[in-house]
Amino acid sequence: MNETMQRAADACGGQAKLARLIGVTNPTVNQWVRGIRPVPIERCPDIERATAGAVTRRDLRPDDWKRIWPELDESRLAQATAPAGEVA
Repeated sequence: MNETMQRAADACGGQAKLARLIGVTNPTVNQWVRGIRPVPIERCPDIERATAGAVTRRDLRPDDWKRIWPELDESRLAQATAPAGEVA
């Protein structure tokens, strides 16, 4: 079972409601929750919006979110905006 997807469904009021909010079928969400199929990368932002941030892209893709969405990496942003010669 994908506990993160279960949290997302719960945050939306159930799997059927989450499916409607993100424009997929109920069986698709059920397969994600049961861990039968992985959540596609392109659906992660939709789930984050549908849950009002209760489940984030980072939560859904803990191993590779920095590679997929580098703009979300706050430590990288801090390094990029640090004055010359200073490490954040």
